Amino acid sequence: MGEEYTIAPVKYEKAPDLKTACRLLRVIAKRPVLFTARKVDKPLVLYGASNFGKLAKEYLERLCIPFLCVVDKYPDLYRKDPFWAGVDIFGIQDVPLHIRESSLLAICVALVPFSQVTTPLREQGWRDVVPFYDIAEAYRGLHPLSNGWYSGTLSEGDICGIESVLSRWEDDISRAHHLQFIAWHSLREEWFFDDAPVTTSDRYFIPQVLRALRDNEVFVDIGAHHGEVIILFMEAVKNKFKEIYAIEPDGENFSKLRNCLEKNMPGEKGKIHLLECAVGSMENHKPFYRGLGYASQFSELGQTDVNVKALDDMSIPATFIKIHIEGWERSAISGGLETIMTNRPILTVTAYHNRDGLWKLPDEIMSHLDNYIYYFRVHSWLGTGAVIYAIPRERINL
Repeated sequence: MGEEYTIAPVKYEKAPDLKTACRLLRVIAKRPVLFTARKVDKPLVLYGASNFGKLAKEYLERLCIPFLCVVDKYPDLYRKDPFWAGVDIFGIQDVPLHIRESSLLAICVALVPFSQVTTPLREQGWRDVVPFYDIAEAYRGLHPLSNGWYSGTLSEGDICGIESVLSRWEDDISRAHHLQFIAWHSLREEWFFDDAPVTTSDRYFIPQVLRALRDNEVFVDIGAHHGEVIILFMEAVKNKFKEIYAIEPDGENFSKLRNCLEKNMPGEKGKIHLLECAVGSMENHKPFYRGLGYASQFSELGQTDVNVKALDDMSIPATFIKIHIEGWERSAISGGLETIMTNRPILTVTAYHNRDGLWKLPDEIMSHLDNYIYYFRVHSWLGTGAVIYAIPRERINL
């Protein structure tokens, strides 16, 4: 760890066909895992003051872990932000050398490759640079944030499961992104494929989804947060839809969700349904860690119980379902199989919150849905932003 911690990019020209992808998977499986979660053992500095940096600040405050300051490419922009009141925000060139040499720098940027961010920082004297999620992983016993997970050694069962999923992706770009995802979580290696770029602006709405959309969709947003994806959906269908179901269990998020939809869609109230609950495999109550923004989730560390409903019990005629619930996606799918198999919706499911994303989550979807086309796309870096897309073949044909 410490100054020896580096993540060098691994570059390939072409997205792999199935045979090549399986060979590269075996390469990953044979490599030793060198990196572990990182505890804060020296003065801490955050790099990045946007939404990710704000999450990091709130996380550290909850755990009473102090940090010295924030570094950002556009410091003046964030110095005016009330959220950062009382925090020193430096430009990249402005940090004193002794801080660069003696501090732990946590990267809170996921829309740019880690290696691209850190190369100039190291040239400027930063010696100890890690992804913020590697720090969060060291405190999982105190906080549920889980994006920094390590897969550990891949078993033969893992390899067989991953190979099966690789064979069912529709295109080589999916296989390339799947391998990128595995390489990060297994080895902390950052893989690039020249003809399979990571796109950060089209999460949930890749071209294949946009081509399949109709003007009478019943959109179900499970883990609706503040309504951002619903706004994108509205733009994608040019405000033509049948119904929207926005499902969000965190009370603070739910309040902001309601305000967002009332502000942006005042004339659509009869077509929009807000449900303050969680979605799982069956109706019950589970401990829930609230107040974490988009990281709120089921957790034994939770302050309260939350009402859980199965999608199958809601009788929603869904035609497009998005699921982003911090690692509980398999549970939601399990409780919604009848709805999904009957209505045959477009399905977009996040896969990056736990080890299920390696193969068990996509296998669960693929094993129950006949005559669907499947894609895997990574929409950000640091092992995040991975989404499984399942599109009914009849939608593609239309």
